[in-house]
Order: sequence, then structure tokens, then C-alpha cells
Amino acid sequence: MNRRHFCLTGLAALATPSFALAAPLDYTEGLAKEHLAKGEVVFLDFTADWCGTCKAQERVLNALKAANPDYEAKVTFIDVDWDKHGKGTLVSELNIPRRSTLVVMKGEDELGRIVAGTGEAEIKALMDVALAAVS
Repeated sequence: MNRRHFCLTGLAALATPSFALAAPLDYTEGLAKEHLAKGEVVFLDFTADWCGTCKAQERVLNALKAANPDYEAKVTFIDVDWDKHGKGTLVSELNIPRRSTLVVMKGEDELGRIVAGTGEAEIKALMDVALAAVS
């Protein structure tokens, strides 16, 4: 292998992630209930593109998912766009106070919630609750 080939191969390996994070599902009316009815554990992220707190939460969520692939493999993540659904049925039924709210549910039970929290330990604890609830 010549030097150029070696360098190009190394750069290609660095540019290609070993795995790609699956994008969360985008919420549509009834989507959460559909997945909950199947017995899935659902992690709801009430978010907005313009929300700084939401972006901070997203960075932490992505880092935790990258560190432990079981989160995405076993838990259903759904992003609820606050601008589209902030006055909708799901927000009303769950008494969601604002964007940047994270909620874990199984069946009709809420297992945990964070409102505007961005700490890694706090978000990891909520994700671990979700993972532990998977049967």
C-alpha cells in the first residue's frame, strides 16, 4: 500500500461513522398512542427548531444514544414539534407545560418527565427508566 492510498483510506474511515443514529419519528396525530398500544416504551420529546434548551437536550440525547445503542434499539423515540402540535390533543392530555419537555410512557402510564432540564445525568436517568421498562 502506498502512502497516498494509506492516507485516503484513513481519511475515509474517519469520515464514515461506524453507525448512524436513527432519527426519531416525527409525531403525527395518534402516532404515540399507536406505539403505546403495541406495548412499546415511548420517549416523547416536545421540541421546537428555535428552542435553545431543546437543542441542548438533543445534543445530550444523541450522545447518550451513541454511547448505548440499546436506547434506540429498544425504545421508540418520537419528536413532537411544538409549533405544529403545541396546542394539540397530546399536549393537552399529558399536561405538557412547554417545549423542551421530555416524557417516557408505557401503556397509559407516565414513567418519568423532565421539563427544561439539560443535564446529562438527569436525561440519562430518564432514558434508563425507559430502557428498564422494556419487557
